[in-house]
Amino acid sequence: MPYFDAASAAPLHPVARQALLASLDEGWADPARLYREGRRARLLLDAAREAAAEAVGCRPDELVFTPSGTRAVHAGISGALAGRRRVGNRIVVSAVEHSSVLHAAESHAGAGGAVTEVPVGRTGAVDADVFAAALDAGGADAVALACLQSANHEVGTEQPVAEVAEACRAAGVPLLVDAAQSLGWGPVEGGWSLLAASAHKWGGPAGVGLLAVRKGVRFAPQGPSDERESGRAPGFENLPGIVAAAASLRAVRAEAAAEGARLRALVDRIRARVPELVPDVEVVGDPVRRLPHLVTFSCLYVDGETLLHELDREGFSVSSGSSCTSSTLTPSHVLRAMGVLSEGNVRVSLPVGTAAEDVDRFLDVLPGVVAGVRERLGAPATSPAASPGPDSLVVDALGRRCPIPVIELAKVIGDVPVGGTVTVLADDAAARLDIPAWCEMRGQEYVGESPAAGSGVAYVVRRLN
Repeated sequence: MPYFDAASAAPLHPVARQALLASLDEGWADPARLYREGRRARLLLDAAREAAAEAVGCRPDELVFTPSGTRAVHAGISGALAGRRRVGNRIVVSAVEHSSVLHAAESHAGAGGAVTEVPVGRTGAVDADVFAAALDAGGADAVALACLQSANHEVGTEQPVAEVAEACRAAGVPLLVDAAQSLGWGPVEGGWSLLAASAHKWGGPAGVGLLAVRKGVRFAPQGPSDERESGRAPGFENLPGIVAAAASLRAVRAEAAAEGARLRALVDRIRARVPELVPDVEVVGDPVRRLPHLVTFSCLYVDGETLLHELDREGFSVSSGSSCTSSTLTPSHVLRAMGVLSEGNVRVSLPVGTAAEDVDRFLDVLPGVVAGVRERLGAPATSPAASPGPDSLVVDALGRRCPIPVIELAKVIGDVPVGGTVTVLADDAAARLDIPAWCEMRGQEYVGESPAAGSGVAYVVRRLN
């Protein structure tokens, strides 16, 4: 069964498995103890730290291991903010950061801190100049920390980390980079100050993260601490997991150039063929500055949850940022920040070793699956022909979830003359993204939105063709 969700968790690398099993026998003792079993465990821990630091591009004494990537992010943010509390209380983040970063920013705001969120363009990347401008706040609201991911976890777009790091250096602001998605493919370029990552993203075991803090960065670990991991990650180290994480990171790095080129070619095939095979599809993310193994696209008139279930029935494990697949009934914050189509969203992230034949079969299966979902939802097969009718229509889609509001719009747009309008009443958060996206894809004019009488939002569309 092809597993196409490596961005969530990569399959355990064979080297990680071997190292994990070996260290279970050799690394079970307390590495803080001076007897021979403890010394043996300490040698394994030190070797793992050196290997990981080499891959990150930092000194071994700048790197600690944490129980997860999320813990690494939270520890990095809280420690950096506390270390610079006399400088200011503002944190600058991009709008598409991983939820671990955004949750930490929310917590900081809830405690009285300030947060600046830098927007992104339709490719999902920040503008380095806009990010730099956000660093200029002074006084009590001076910026204490900036956060920027190296590459986006949902659409694969790489961020201009080196340029932003230079701006942060000039402003005297430390930059924390969430490198979870990219570290297995190569080191993060630029003068970053802190870096966090998670082993299960590159084929290591779950439950191991890493945090690097450059020398000279003011850092005050928060919460109870002990003598472990420089006081930055208290508790007994998961030594077998740490050893396996470091071994697999070294192994995937050795394969990264060749495997990255091979997977990039497979992803290029998906990016090119999906719009040819499936009507009304938007491929999102930067087509060039992106991770080699990840592609995301969205399909009009498709329920994302049903689409994922149908692909699973066909043997393909993929992910989605559609609101239909979320318990919150809101589209992914990444897609929302980019302003792109969210309905029928599919993220394909290929693990190391993915066979070309599996990609070909995915492309064979996808059109029929999408067509079947659209048929069940009653989506229009073609754009309606011109027909006389009233100058304006109102579609009541209140209480109906993605993609029904857009389907209802598509059904009636041909009932108004060119120049006429259709007003869609909807209370589904996805409509704010999907109706403008539909207009762009269909060559119609999105006029705007306003509060609807009673509840929901009224979205107005003018027919142009």
